Formats: sequence, structure tokens, C-alpha cells
Amino acid sequence: MWAPLLRLQEALGPEAELVVVGGAVRDELLGRPHADWDLATKLLPKAVMDRARAAGLKAIPTGLQHGTVTVLLEDRPVEITTFRSDGDYLDGRHPESVQLGVSLEEDLSRRDFTINAMALPVAGGGLVDPFGGQADLEARTLRAVGDPLQRFAEDGLRTLRACRFAAQLGFEVEATTLAAIPRRLEVARKVAAERVLTELTKLLCGAEPQRGLELLARTGLLDLWMPELRPMIGCGQNRHHRHDVWNHTLEVARLVPAEPGLRWAALLHDAGKPAARDVGEDGEVRFHGHEGRSLALAEAILDRLKAAHALRREVLALVCHHGTHPSADWSDAACRRFLRRLGEDGLNLASWAAFRLADQRGKGLELAAREREHTAILARLESLAASAPPLAVKALALDGAALMALAGRRGGPWLGELQRELLEAVIEDPSLNTPEALVALAKRRLPPA
Repeated sequence: MWAPLLRLQEALGPEAELVVVGGAVRDELLGRPHADWDLATKLLPKAVMDRARAAGLKAIPTGLQHGTVTVLLEDRPVEITTFRSDGDYLDGRHPESVQLGVSLEEDLSRRDFTINAMALPVAGGGLVDPFGGQADLEARTLRAVGDPLQRFAEDGLRTLRACRFAAQLGFEVEATTLAAIPRRLEVARKVAAERVLTELTKLLCGAEPQRGLELLARTGLLDLWMPELRPMIGCGQNRHHRHDVWNHTLEVARLVPAEPGLRWAALLHDAGKPAARDVGEDGEVRFHGHEGRSLALAEAILDRLKAAHALRREVLALVCHHGTHPSADWSDAACRRFLRRLGEDGLNLASWAAFRLADQRGKGLELAAREREHTAILARLESLAASAPPLAVKALALDGAALMALAGRRGGPWLGELQRELLEAVIEDPSLNTPEALVALAKRRLPPA
């Protein structure tokens, strides 16, 4: 990407002082892949647009009120923002005004953390690092630029970003920065639910989600958006678990593949356990019905955070089915019924299996026997699924029109009931899924006209 940036530097001229800023600099120094290249310049937006267009580049005025122009470099959009300082933040999210034409150092001073407040000149030269970001990178420390209370008072999302970066990078949050977060919860409360969901998803999909989740709980941010999870902390379990409910949850989040649906399900799958916890006369702790309670809490949290339908459906399906444990004594028909239920809920077998394995490993106990059992049942389920058994009404060899013709009746509730009965029969014995066999079955089951 540096070659196109150099061509852009040439188009804008040396007086532009074009620099790469923000996360791109951080990730370059860490050797991490990144998709975005944010640029800053001394030039005012109109000059950026005029010079870029004169060089044959497409320039779009995407945020002139904030000094931002988007230029297409090899069909990739790159934002270029004039060096600026921010006015007062009255809504806890956005500055009321910006002042263009300030120095690069003043521009960097308005940023959230030192590791995000560095710049690399495109034309070459040393790293611009007025706040010690490189040293903090080397120390694996997350530190606010200047006074953290001021930084977090300006933008409530920054408190959550601290936890997110800790999870993504595996960094420690510097003590003064960390201590400022609980004192700015009233600002964090102003952040829109959609932005919270985005940050939490990035946190959960980070390399160390358990680190970010622990910070949420420690700082009080957890209680702002997911207070239902607080009772999990310290909620003891039984002999089948080494960890309490919260620490088991952290383990599952760490172990499951870093995909949004799987990580959100890891966080929410046992949320109902504290309310379902019961100690029997034998002293054994049980959690009867916790799956249903967890499902209700997960639904409420995802609705509050305005999760997209696809994410919501996947997470709720994983929570719903996480307590189902197929075993060697299941019949093939029982396995096919389970596959049908997964399909009806829009959940594929691979996702369920990955989650189940992480859930088992997250118990912290001896795993060899459990993993052998898991591998065996998964192989069996995969084999049955590969044979493409009829698992839905639409897979029946007789469709609704044929059944109506056979019955000499128009559609109605009877038709759906008959189709469900036929589906149950072919799940029990897939060889019955032929037109001839289904006609014979249907004739015996047709209700009177």
C-alpha cells in the first residue's frame, strides 16, 4: 500500500506533510495486518480535493465539517483529514466544533491512547511520537493521552475501547487510565447501543476476550449494558466444573473460534445459571432449566444492543442447544431429529460442534474421555448429515400439491399436520421417502374430509 500512498504524496505536494495516523501506525509497528489507512495532512480539505483531482484521482467530500476528504487509491477509499483540534464535547461523543490548520502534534494530542497517537510521514522520516506511544507498545501498555478523566469525559466510547484494545492486543491498561473508567460511566452511558455492540463484538473476537471481559466487570461497564451477567461472578458450580459460572464463561469465550456468533454465545450461554442454581438435599448443586433462562436473558441483551437478525438468530440457537449432549446410545433417528432441530434454528453442525467442544474444555476438568466421546458423536452426526436425509417438509418426495390432489381437498391445517407426520416417519426411516411409500402412508393418515 505504500506505493499508492507515495503517489498520493506526490500529487498533493511536499508542503502537504502527509502522514499515516492512528491504528495503521500502531499495527505497522506491531507487525499486525490491517485494512484501513487513515491519513492526515497540513492542507485544507479544498486543497486536498483540488490537487487529488488534478492528478486524476477521485476525491469525495465525505466529512468537510470535520476536515475529511476520501480519496480512492487503486479503488480503495482512504480518508485524509486536515490537522485539527476539537472543541468542547457536550454530548459525550462528538466535538461541537473543530479547528483546522493546527500543528501535527496538536492533532495527535486529541486522540484517545498513546499507541494511537503516533504518525508516520509518507515521504519518509522518523516516527512522530510526542506522547510515548512506541514505548507503551513495547511495554504492552494502554495509556490515555494526557489526562484520562478528560479523554473519557470527551467521548464515552473510549472507556469501552480501552477494554477492547486490551482484549485485541493482550495489553495491560495503565493504572491511572484504568482508575478513570469507573468515574466516567455517566458519559459511557450516552453511547448508542449500535456502537456498543460493535465494540463489544470486537472485544469478544479479540485474541484475549477474557481480558476484556474482566475489565468490563472490574470497571462497571458490564453493569451499564449487561447487568444480567453480574450474578455469574462468584456463582459456584458442581463437581462437573472447576470454575465458577463467570470464569467458566471466560474460558469458553477464550477457547471457542473467534467468530461473532460463537463468542457472543460463549458469553451468554450460562447467564441463566445463577437464577436456576439449587442445592439438593444431597448437597449437589444443580441448574435445572438454566438453558431456558439463559435464552431469555440472551434475547433481552441482544435486543437491547440492537443486534442484527443474523447474529441474534445464531447466538440464540447456540444458547438453546448448548445443553443438548448426543451420546452413543442415541438411535440414528434421534440423531436425525437433532440435525433437524439445528436446521430449523438456522444453525449448522460445525458451529454447534465447535461451541460444544469449547464448552466441555471450559469446564477445566480431565478431557481425554470427553473429547473422545465428542469426536465419535460428531463423526456419526457428520456421516448422517452427509447422506442428506430428509430433515424438512420441503425434502419430502411428495409436495403439498400432490398431497392435496391425493386427498381431493384444498389446503388447510390438515395439510401441515399430515406433512409433519410424514416427515417424522421418514426421519425414522429415510427409505420411506419415495412417492409410492408416502402415498401409502398418506392414505392411512389422511383425516376424513
